[in-house]
Amino acid sequence: MNFIVELTKYLMLLLVGLYTYYSFRVFVKRNKAYQDKAYRLMTWFLFVFHFTGYFTMYLQIRNDKLLILYFSQALMFFLAIHLYKIIYPGISGLLLRNMLMLLSVGFIILTRISFDKAVRHVIFSGLALGLGILVPLVIQRYNKIREYGWVYGIGGIGLLVLVLLIGVENYGAKSWLNVFNLFTIHPTEFVKILFVFSIASLFTKAKDIKMVLVVSVMAGAMVLTLVFQKDLGGALIFFVTYVFMLYVATQKPLYLLFGLSAASLAAWVAYRLFDHVKVRVVAWKNPFAYIDKEGYQISQSLFAIGTGGWFGLGLFQGLPTSIPVVDSDFIFSAISEELGGLFALCIILLYINCFISLIDVSLKNSDDFFRLLALGFSVMFGFQVFLSIGGVIKFIPSTGVTLPFISSGGSSIISTIIMFMVVQGIYQVSDSKK
Repeated sequence: MNFIVELTKYLMLLLVGLYTYYSFRVFVKRNKAYQDKAYRLMTWFLFVFHFTGYFTMYLQIRNDKLLILYFSQALMFFLAIHLYKIIYPGISGLLLRNMLMLLSVGFIILTRISFDKAVRHVIFSGLALGLGILVPLVIQRYNKIREYGWVYGIGGIGLLVLVLLIGVENYGAKSWLNVFNLFTIHPTEFVKILFVFSIASLFTKAKDIKMVLVVSVMAGAMVLTLVFQKDLGGALIFFVTYVFMLYVATQKPLYLLFGLSAASLAAWVAYRLFDHVKVRVVAWKNPFAYIDKEGYQISQSLFAIGTGGWFGLGLFQGLPTSIPVVDSDFIFSAISEELGGLFALCIILLYINCFISLIDVSLKNSDDFFRLLALGFSVMFGFQVFLSIGGVIKFIPSTGVTLPFISSGGSSIISTIIMFMVVQGIYQVSDSKK
């Protein structure tokens, strides 16, 4: 059994490495015949990788529920690849496969950590992929979506204020809504979508100083509401996204410089005002000095990453559950421990590949609304990945944000898939105009 686990961890590393290689090759080779061949290989790597992960886990725990979970996921991937391609022939095969590959990593590592949370992740992913089929159609055919900038903005602020008034607190942030005592949702994840739509819509109408001031006030209201909720990670994502959308819309570097300076000042003010921010900074500066309390989480994360080494310990061979909140905020540590540092680097490269793909859609679109929309989601996605992984590896203080597609969280997975499907719709519109 130890030999099989050792063998499969190298096979999984090889498969994700080959997948990552071809995901970048399709950028270089613009030949359609080569890209189609690369996509077929990437699909094959995806399914074999997914099978290998569940095969390894099944051999060790012999739970038939794993087989049901595995086949439901494999069917989901099969339907997603073929249905999306049939309904939208011009869809980006790279973005779709990258999304599914990251989902497969999340399914495997969450199943290893908590079977119940993996089941929830699969259900929410399936719902999001089903809902996502409609999104490109709306982007392509309903041109009036660009006209409701104020509706998006006011709706987003209203939802955040509602959370501030009646929300429940988790992990120090009051940013969750309890729905009929059945489940909780994280409305900030959906407000992200409204926020980007609002900014893109308003800056498409006008870019003068009056519009800049008015939109800045609206964006500032959202950010401040998140600050009052103590969701500083979310507030930072909103702020940085707005600054870059403002810069691209106006083409004025002064706005970018002012925005980044304001972000630095806001971080200092947050440190002075909020005790839990001070705790995270203390834990970041010297976690081992406070390993019994403030620094316990980041210390365990670093131990896990170091223990895994370059090649990992293998599935079910490590102790990732010793890390608090490992299924969401610190899931990158679990990946590093059991699948290895090289595997984790491939995951980072896949995120970079996604970011480049998203930015590419924005740069190649001549429509101001679609260009800003794709840019906003690109920055939001890329910065969230940076905050999540940066906090886990002690590059920056932990901000408590999830790792897109991989971390547990129904609201997060639904909103991220919708973002990608919006960009897919923009990609298909741009492709049809060529």
